[in-house]
Amino acid sequence: MLDFPLITDTAFYLAAVPAVLLLGISKSGFGTGIGALAVPIMALAVPVPQAAAILLPVLALVDVLGIKALAHERDKVLIRRLLGPGLVGVALGAVTFGLLNSQFVAGLVGALTLLLLFIRLARPPRADSPPPSSAWGRVLAFTSGFTSFVAHAGGPPISFYVIPMRLAPRMYAGTMAVYFTAINAAKWLPYGLLGLLDWRNLGTSLVLLPLAPVGVWLGLRLGKRISPATFYRLLNLGLFATGLKLLWDGVRAL
Repeated sequence: MLDFPLITDTAFYLAAVPAVLLLGISKSGFGTGIGALAVPIMALAVPVPQAAAILLPVLALVDVLGIKALAHERDKVLIRRLLGPGLVGVALGAVTFGLLNSQFVAGLVGALTLLLLFIRLARPPRADSPPPSSAWGRVLAFTSGFTSFVAHAGGPPISFYVIPMRLAPRMYAGTMAVYFTAINAAKWLPYGLLGLLDWRNLGTSLVLLPLAPVGVWLGLRLGKRISPATFYRLLNLGLFATGLKLLWDGVRAL
């Protein structure tokens, strides 16, 4: 019988419990973007690479739950367009993981998130505006794959391509669920090769796993009770909060 060592520090769980709940809520499609806060919140108690490793099994579980609830409501054409560049971004993240400070990368993601949000709110798309270009989508998908690998912060970049398409909330959530299931599955082998999936991290992940479906359930319940207009306002609010937190983490790392 395997004996899983665990993190027993109370301060760690004070950070980890809300981080996992936020991750589950964001994976339900409600408040997408706030899931990127999970690693920065946990990094208050453990190093960023360790936080990312502990959250990977949790991500796997919430991906399965999201797929089960939402996969039938997805944009197949959009997924095919984005997945290839996203996986290339994951590969680059794996190659450069030991060279880059993940908090610095998180700061760049935060700055980009706030800049794009400001541009979109300052010049909101009109109802007759054409959809964002496929080339722009591939650039943001590549960025999403890279930042997802180093800090599980792939949500904000890809959101800036998909949100202006004004998909129905559940179609948006289902598309993102399928996309990130594939992106997160691609992280397992390189995380293992980098030595991040040790028994202590995996044992701690098992302790946190029951919180993941609670977060998804909360998000799904909330998502059924709000209008599309309110949904997208909350998305922007979540992206703004995420951008500020990630930028602050990057500034502190300088």
